[in-house]
Amino acid sequence: MAEADNADIKKLTFERAIEELETIVKRLEEGKVPLEESVAIYERGEALKRRCEELLRQAEARVEKITLDSSGKPVGTEPLDVK
Repeated sequence: MAEADNADIKKLTFERAIEELETIVKRLEEGKVPLEESVAIYERGEALKRRCEELLRQAEARVEKITLDSSGKPVGTEPLDVK
C-alpha cells in the first residue's frame, strides 16, 4: 500500500500536493485523529513535503533571467544565479 501511495504522490502537481499537505496539517493540529491514523497521515505528509520540494527545485532550475542589450532590449536568456 505504501508503494501505491508513493506512486500516486509522484504524479501530483505542486498545487495538489500542497493542498493535500495543508489538509493533513489541519487534521493533525485538531488532534481528533486516532494515533494509528495520525502516524499514517504524518508519513504521507512527509512524502508530500518531499514532492513539493522536488517540484520547487525543478522549477528553480528552469527559471532564467532575460538579458538585455545596452539599449535595454531583450537579447536572450541565461540561467538565474540563485544564491
